[in-house]
Amino acid sequence: MSGLTFDTVDVSYDDRAAVVGFSNEVASGEWVGLIGPNGAGKSSLLRAVAGLTDSDGVISVDGRPLAAMSIRERARHVAYVAQNPITPEDMSAFDYVLLGRWPYVGRFGAESSRDRKAVDEVFERLRLIDFRERRLGELSGGERQRIVLARALAQETSVLLLDEPTSALDIGHQQQALELVTELRCHQQLTVVAAMHDLTLAGIYSDRLVMLDDGIVVADGSAAEVLTAERLGDVYHVCVTVDIDPDDGAVVVVPRRGFPVDGS
Repeated sequence: MSGLTFDTVDVSYDDRAAVVGFSNEVASGEWVGLIGPNGAGKSSLLRAVAGLTDSDGVISVDGRPLAAMSIRERARHVAYVAQNPITPEDMSAFDYVLLGRWPYVGRFGAESSRDRKAVDEVFERLRLIDFRERRLGELSGGERQRIVLARALAQETSVLLLDEPTSALDIGHQQQALELVTELRCHQQLTVVAAMHDLTLAGIYSDRLVMLDDGIVVADGSAAEVLTAERLGDVYHVCVTVDIDPDDGAVVVVPRRGFPVDGS
């Protein structure tokens, strides 16, 4: 397992600050949910960890700065699932997942038997054997999402970054996808950082929530500590009721009518 450390991380696009002075420590094996309204900086932070956007400050895995690693070495530590990943419709599911092995492919660019075996193991673990030869264009949204996750897992990293992993799924497939991540986290002892819009799901599946607003951390703690009606009203400009399930302690956010349109 590997922990993830952020030390005063800034992300900017031109003159706009997307993330400001973000410092945090994600323990090995922990699942941290990043929440906040659109434009809060969640995706920018994940892209900075994945090396897809420039950042200032230091991001480290087990004390090793990611910026000091080559692209290939970084990809051996961190896997990233984008919100809208590119999935070529004519590519088979097996070949797509095999792309996750690129950090280990030698200089001649040919996958080894070890790489193919690793992909086979992922298909078995995710119960996707029947999809190996299917074209991505033939798959449903939920099936394709599982294949995208399989590609990330084929990288055999210790840190998994998820950017809105359930945004295109119905409620049934949302739960299936998150249960799958939970199962894999226990099986492979993954450290997970996930940006999520659904606050109830984020609270149920994450060990800890970090709420961002305009690139700044406004709350960090358990779901019960972070998801208060007053804070959600201030940050999201919504009217909600927050209930706690007496059986399992799950925090449920229920939208209510009546919040002014201008947020005043």
